[in-house]
Amino acid sequence: MRKGKPEPRVIQPDPKFGSELVARFVNKIMREGKKTKAYKIFYTALDIIARKTQQNPLDVFQAAVNNAMPLLEVRPRRVGGATLQVPVEPSPHRRLSLSMRWIIEAARNRPEKTMAERLANELIAAAKNEGAAIKKRDETHRMAEANKAFAHFRF
Repeated sequence: MRKGKPEPRVIQPDPKFGSELVARFVNKIMREGKKTKAYKIFYTALDIIARKTQQNPLDVFQAAVNNAMPLLEVRPRRVGGATLQVPVEPSPHRRLSLSMRWIIEAARNRPEKTMAERLANELIAAAKNEGAAIKKRDETHRMAEANKAFAHFRF
C-alpha cells in the first residue's frame, strides 16, 4: 500500500550566488560524485558568458533555463491494445528538470574543447532561443501538437 508522495529533498543553495537553481544545475552537471569539478565548470562557464555577452551571467543562465522549458510533452498511454502518444502538461519540477537536462546534454555534444566553453556557448544560445536544447524543446512541442487528437485520453 502506498503512503502518499515522498517529500522533495532540500537542496543546499550554491556557495557563490546562494541560488538553489544553480545548485540543482551543478548537481545535474556532476558525474561520479565530483561536485567540486562540476562547480568549477559552471563558474568558469559563467565567467565566459560575462566576457562574451557583457551581461549579468546569472540572468543569461536564468533566461536559458526558462527558454528551454517545455510547455507540453507526450506520454505513452495504452488504449484498447494500441499505445497512443498523449500530450500532457509536465509538472513545474519536471519542466525545470527537462530544461536543465537538455541544456547539459546539448552542451556535452558541442564541438568546443572544454566543457566550460561548451556550456557557456549552449547557455548563450538557449538564452537567445536557439541551439540544440531549444531544438529539442520545439521537437517535443511538435510531437505534442501532432498528437493533439488524443488529448482527451489524459490521465
